[in-house]
Amino acid sequence: MKIGVIGLGLIGGSIFKRLKLSGYNVIGISSSQVGKGIYSDYSNLKVCDVIFVCTPMNAVCGVLDKLTGIIPADTIVTDVSSLKEFVTKKKYPFTFIPSHPMAGTEFSGYENSFPELFEGAKWVITPLDNSDTLPLEVLIKSMGASPVYADPVEHDMAAAMISHTPMLLAQALFDTASKDDLALKLASSGFRDMTRLASSNPEMAIDMIKLNHKNIEQCLLKLYSTIGDLLSDYSKQKLSDIAAKRRKMYDSSGKNVF
Repeated sequence: MKIGVIGLGLIGGSIFKRLKLSGYNVIGISSSQVGKGIYSDYSNLKVCDVIFVCTPMNAVCGVLDKLTGIIPADTIVTDVSSLKEFVTKKKYPFTFIPSHPMAGTEFSGYENSFPELFEGAKWVITPLDNSDTLPLEVLIKSMGASPVYADPVEHDMAAAMISHTPMLLAQALFDTASKDDLALKLASSGFRDMTRLASSNPEMAIDMIKLNHKNIEQCLLKLYSTIGDLLSDYSKQKLSDIAAKRRKMYDSSGKNVF
């Protein structure tokens, strides 16, 4: 199986490195990276069986359009955007299977990518029809991730709850605290962990908020309601129940076991 990876940032670079280590014939497409097996010309993708589109979200649809007429109809193409509904608006003359690896760091770029990024992670697949997803599943599993199937609309709401809203809150919390010199001087590990996502790639963050703002707004309303309910019953039992559920969610290495 020959694999193509378009965009060699954190996610694309990690896919490229991991699949090469796994013995696959991998072609990288990048406008900035140079090296063995990395090209700028999309025509090199004609021979690929599966192609991962790993560009910023604002460029994904343009890349999918560019692939039209270059690759055969039976080529499997997947994007790795953290939102899925926006890529379902158009039908393409190849086998398009949107997906989203639930993995990442606050860093970006090929220099920060590493083969183990997807170990123990969930990888969402949101098929649009009855396309054969087995080849994509095989690749996902070979990178150490577990495939999870979901509807694109439901995926985007879930992503808003566990990824996009936390990022927005981390940015807001840090921006608020940054105006208080004493608060910054006293801040330790709790503040560090709560605001880690404030270091997220700005281009990625803007895409998330712009494309998923309605779901984020709904999440914020739910969160506001939950905070009100919690404050009205801020009891030892309630807090113990929350703490117990949180402890069960992750293993000792920090991977989600739900």
